[in-house]
Amino acid sequence: VLAYPALAEVPPERWAAAHDAHSQRIVGLVVVVYAAVLAACAGTLVSGPSAAAVLAVAGNGAALALTAALAAPLHGRLGRGHDPVLVGRLLWVDRGRTAAAAIALVGAFAAAG
Repeated sequence: VLAYPALAEVPPERWAAAHDAHSQRIVGLVVVVYAAVLAACAGTLVSGPSAAAVLAVAGNGAALALTAALAAPLHGRLGRGHDPVLVGRLLWVDRGRTAAAAIALVGAFAAAG
């Protein structure tokens, strides 16, 4: 919601440097966040989750799947150069990941309450 729209506004002549900087900045964050999410989801599934907890796990799983199957490959292709069509696809994938994360959040709050 924040990073990709800002990245999408970078002019083509500055794209390579901006994309490389963005990619380097997010790697550590992505690894830490997804490791924590995977650990929490595994713990939830092992504990005999409620329907709400399964919804949270499913939302997180969808966000992870979208990242691995679509966002990461798009980033790889965009690392070779600016392509407005691919930038648009990346923005759509990011909206899907945001929706999946919102579903996960709803499930987590429902499971906790």
